[in-house]
Amino acid sequence: MSLTHSVFNDESKLDINYIPAKLPHREKEQRLLGAFFNFILQCPGKMSQRVILVGDVGTGKTALAKNFGADLVSQTKRKNLKFHYIHINCREFRGSLQPILHKIVTTFCSNYPARGYAADEILATLIQVIEEEEIHLLVTLDEFDSLIQKEGSDAVYKLTRIHETRQDKPQRLSFLFILRDLKATECLDDSTKSTLQQNIVRLERYGKFQLMDILDARVVLAFKSGAVEEDVVDLVAELAYSETGNARFGIELLWRAGKYADASEFDQVRAECIRSAVSAIIPTVRRSELVSLGFHEKLFLLALARHFRDNTEAYIQIGEAEKAYGVVCEEYDESPKSHTQIWLYVQYLSKLGVLKAEVGAAEVRGRTNRLSLPSIPAAELEQVMQHSLHEAKGEL
Repeated sequence: MSLTHSVFNDESKLDINYIPAKLPHREKEQRLLGAFFNFILQCPGKMSQRVILVGDVGTGKTALAKNFGADLVSQTKRKNLKFHYIHINCREFRGSLQPILHKIVTTFCSNYPARGYAADEILATLIQVIEEEEIHLLVTLDEFDSLIQKEGSDAVYKLTRIHETRQDKPQRLSFLFILRDLKATECLDDSTKSTLQQNIVRLERYGKFQLMDILDARVVLAFKSGAVEEDVVDLVAELAYSETGNARFGIELLWRAGKYADASEFDQVRAECIRSAVSAIIPTVRRSELVSLGFHEKLFLLALARHFRDNTEAYIQIGEAEKAYGVVCEEYDESPKSHTQIWLYVQYLSKLGVLKAEVGAAEVRGRTNRLSLPSIPAAELEQVMQHSLHEAKGEL
């Protein structure tokens, strides 16, 4: 595939490790982190801090932490402070404290032995190093629940009470702990929990329009101008919202759909590319469920499949869907069902996950009573429906 035919401008902007300069709809939480760790700028060494960042998958916990860390590095440089931000994913070290601490200490002592030293000894070395070099350090422990599960209260206690025996010395080490759910801390003893749960920043799930803003920002960075239209972003946002507001899922879906567009040598990411991508990730509808539908339900789906096959739009107004259904009914020598019956079909097919129906959508978007195929490629659906209708017609 020649790059000149690609819909991408810079697909790396859709990579899971890419951290954008701005995080839409996380400004409030970033300001709160700034308030908790402001002492590093205002009175470095006078105190330390422990903060929990909690939220579901895809709510931007890691991105927020890394973005905040980078911003704090910039601010401390302007004040000529010796400051380091270190981000560690505990799951990469199977939740074991010793290798986690070893990874941190090698930032300053690259030749520090990987074996032969216990966690207590490595932690003591770390404190000694940052003390001697007058470094202020913020460590983020991502997927912190894996460390809790593996090491329990003792390990967490060592991290959170490290400065208690050094009251007369500068406090240079602070922590940001990232969790999916605070329930992970329930196994800890009371004294350990009390040091953890004082400062909590919660990330709520994204709403659909928040997801659209996030995806729009990534589209500008990652795709060529005009390669992804608003309806396609809307469809991806709807799918991500249905996956518990998971922005990461939506961003990955955009990337996969872009690959389908490139493979088909399209100039744009079409809704059909989105359906192909999500079908490859989540096979939500079984063929047996489609085949077992009623005759007119199949006619209605065939009409939708043909419409989306021949059109790039991600949505169809229900009135237009009924017209398309009427055309297919005429082809199969059937009398169309009433609007009320069709709406019952729509509701049932929505429950199966075949269709997505939006009724009375937000007026600011100006779209109501519309349908989409969220997870089945139109060409595939058309083939299944035609074959099933042909068999059913032969039985009548």
